[in-house]
Amino acid sequence: MSSLHRRQLSQLLAAWRLKNRVEVSLCPAAGFHCRTLCSTSSDPDPIDIHRRKLFLWFSHLPQEEKQFGGYFSPETMHVDPLILERTCEESTGLHSSPLQTPAPSRPSVAVGQLLDPSASCCEGRGLNVLLYGAVGTGKSTVVRKMVLDWCTGTTLTHFKLLVPFSCEDLSQLSKAASLRDLVSRKYLHLRKHPLLSGEGDQAKQVLFLFNGMEKMKLDFRIGATELCSDPNEPLPPGVLVVNLLRKYLLPEASVLITTRLSALDRIPQKYVSRYAQICGFNDPDRQRAYFTSRLLKQTGETARNQEAQALIELLYLNLQRESQLAAACFLPSYCWLTCATLHFLHFTDANAPIRTLTGIYTSFLRLNFGGEVLATKTGTNVQLQESHSSLMLYVVRTLGKIAFDGVTYKRTTFSAKELEQWIGGKTKTDEELHQLAMFRTDVLDFFLAPCVESGKHLSEDGGENDERRYVFAVPAMQEYLAALYVVLGENKSALEKLTQQVSVAIGQAGEDVSALVNIFSKFIPLRIFAVFNLLKLFPKLYDRIISHNKGRIARTMASELFRTEDSQNEDVLDQVEQNLLGVHGPQPQQHSEGQPFELYPIFMGGLLHYGNRVLLQQLGCSIQSTTVVQITRALRKYLVRELSKPQPPEELMDLLVLLYEFQNPRLTAEVLASIRSIRLTNIRMTSLKCFILSSVLSCTPASYHLEELDLSSCLLTHDMLQMLWPTFRHVHSLNLQFNSLGPESCILLRDLLLDPKSSIRSLQLCDNPLLESGARTLLEALPENQSLTRLGLMHTGLGDQGALELADRLQKHAGLQELNVAYNNIGDNAALALVDACREHPSIHTVHLYLNPLSNVGKQSLYVRGVPKSHGGSGRRVRVLASVTEGSDLSEDWHPILSVIRENASSWDRERVKEQLVVFLRDLEWGRQQQQSLWKRLHFRRVEKGVRQTLRRLEKDAPPTGYSK
Repeated sequence: MSSLHRRQLSQLLAAWRLKNRVEVSLCPAAGFHCRTLCSTSSDPDPIDIHRRKLFLWFSHLPQEEKQFGGYFSPETMHVDPLILERTCEESTGLHSSPLQTPAPSRPSVAVGQLLDPSASCCEGRGLNVLLYGAVGTGKSTVVRKMVLDWCTGTTLTHFKLLVPFSCEDLSQLSKAASLRDLVSRKYLHLRKHPLLSGEGDQAKQVLFLFNGMEKMKLDFRIGATELCSDPNEPLPPGVLVVNLLRKYLLPEASVLITTRLSALDRIPQKYVSRYAQICGFNDPDRQRAYFTSRLLKQTGETARNQEAQALIELLYLNLQRESQLAAACFLPSYCWLTCATLHFLHFTDANAPIRTLTGIYTSFLRLNFGGEVLATKTGTNVQLQESHSSLMLYVVRTLGKIAFDGVTYKRTTFSAKELEQWIGGKTKTDEELHQLAMFRTDVLDFFLAPCVESGKHLSEDGGENDERRYVFAVPAMQEYLAALYVVLGENKSALEKLTQQVSVAIGQAGEDVSALVNIFSKFIPLRIFAVFNLLKLFPKLYDRIISHNKGRIARTMASELFRTEDSQNEDVLDQVEQNLLGVHGPQPQQHSEGQPFELYPIFMGGLLHYGNRVLLQQLGCSIQSTTVVQITRALRKYLVRELSKPQPPEELMDLLVLLYEFQNPRLTAEVLASIRSIRLTNIRMTSLKCFILSSVLSCTPASYHLEELDLSSCLLTHDMLQMLWPTFRHVHSLNLQFNSLGPESCILLRDLLLDPKSSIRSLQLCDNPLLESGARTLLEALPENQSLTRLGLMHTGLGDQGALELADRLQKHAGLQELNVAYNNIGDNAALALVDACREHPSIHTVHLYLNPLSNVGKQSLYVRGVPKSHGGSGRRVRVLASVTEGSDLSEDWHPILSVIRENASSWDRERVKEQLVVFLRDLEWGRQQQQSLWKRLHFRRVEKGVRQTLRRLEKDAPPTGYSK
């Protein structure tokens, strides 16, 4: 019975297995192999694992790319640069700047075409392709896209296995390893893969990729590098790469190597099958495609897409004019910098992480020069200390010195002789000459470009004696490098450098001498030993000198920020945008002589921020915390001193940008404590500027309040108002005149007035299209608000209905003192009702009603009602500003009425204003005829003259000028 039972169970189990096998065969899951009748579960293919892992690794975006919001992927943002195949002769020697590369006479090639196996000259041997280019031309981007395309099966399909290596990683390996161990160390799933065994011709399906060959030591001499054909033999990584290129090791495999111009001669020509040069973006269409992929595709909202499209069109127009930006954007790296800057200027989001302009430029240099060092000898990899071998530090000490000299003497162009003097004038040793050669080949043309304007003049004049001038690729880079040069302390005088060396030497010896003196003084109490204590004074004296030097840096920042000759220029963010997009239309008026360098002090402050100092530390440029403390302490004093003087709106905006770039809440709060009013009149506010203003004021304590925040004529929108809403809670007097705020903005303003933490006393909303619906929403806050004393609603589209509703609401707010409803198309009945309500109000003393269609009878009625109707009234008179006359007499308020009209007539309906001025003239003529006193008639004529001047200027379609009382 038991055996029968066991037999039944085994039959059931076999049937269940068969059923399960059939189900799996009929319904296979995507990406998995089906089971067969005669096989058990098979292991996953290592090549498939390799593709998936490579795709994940190479899809990872660096931190610098995440500032765009993460809306795109490497596939959507890639634009192929120009790649030209070169002959051995064309690749020999040092190459000129990619910015000077002539128009290509041959078509661009793809990487897949370069690795076509049919191009191999020897049967059974793989290709060795050398892909080279200058810094910033896009070598790493091309490699990333090629690997991703191989992973997805869209290119290089004849290679079954792609093995990428970073030469920087290989150069750090100290232990010998075989080729198969080297592959399995990085790609464990490829361990003992048969394609790498060297048996047969399987290796013809393998492509090795070595990125950044200039960072490895490769020696092709037979006596220095042994021959090897066994992929299992342990050898140093450099020896393995050399044997792969010699075709001794896996000769059937193909090899793709990327390198910079200076390392081209490290591989003998006989070991290179094909040369190809990456030339960047050689035409505006490639640049436009890049900008479109970065700016347009990363936005999902329609409004932002429209703004991005407009930016792309302006950029394209600027590029087509053969501007300096077009020369810089030949390098894809500068296209990245342009997109990052425009994204910062136009798409700053309050919910996104904090980004600064200094941080963008620091990230830009980290992307291109992170971990780069200068070798000391040809063919060696002797490592010096980081402070001496950092490539970025070498850039600062050479190009930073040129940039600082240009900023000091207000120059942006430099001759070839000047560059030779600054960069190579003091070079003496062979090691320094080698460093200089590498620097000139790989780096110099990345930062400096031929001046487009000087090139045009040379071609027009045809003079042979005129020397070509050079400029920094983008103007802001000169100011950034100059600021970095100063903050790193590289602008020390010879005396300061000698003092530092002596101080270090004496400081080291002083401790030993002091110990000996203390021992001998116990046995021989001679006073002469006290002389040795002077040794301790020298380091202290040096600290005082250093502290004075940091104070000088802070003084430079404050003086450069508030230069008198730059006070009338546009704010610094608008200047940055104009440098990128160009100026379309009339050129902005330039009040300062020469090129303004207003980003220079702002970059100096931004470089002291901790985040930027961390990135610079990775580049080998160290800014000590003690330096930051000393500069910050001195900077606060100088900024407070400058802010004690009246500053124009543009300078105040630049100050806010400096404090934002600094990212130091304590310094910001201490500086703002000395400011009681911020007037940003006529500043073209953007979402970024609003975010900066809000961020800076958020650093202040809750008890801090501004007496006035003037944002009139700033092109504010509803979205900007939302961003500024927390800022308004720190304000007593808020001026939002002459903006584009509609009825929806009144909801935010109503909530602001109802906020218990808000203490707004004056709210000016003149010349905003609030309309009757918006005014009704705003007036809902009057019953509960207790702080408002002045309300300006001039030219907001109230109408009669809005004025009547305002009259009904006034009695529910006891604190209002002045009301401006001029130029609102209010008729006689509504105006009389409003004035009656104001006279019944306990505190209102002034009502503005001019430029409304009031009849002469209506105006007279407004003036004759001198006291409130009810007996409980206060009996006081309310000033009603309705016209320049009161009956046959001049109104005592004629001057403020005319002043308001003169200031705003250019932005109002001219026909409406001229019609009102004609009415004023008719009233003035009639009143003058009624006067018996000669003095009064002369006074009437004086007012008439001012009205006629304003009228004539309006008829000529010119903005009116001021008129003295």
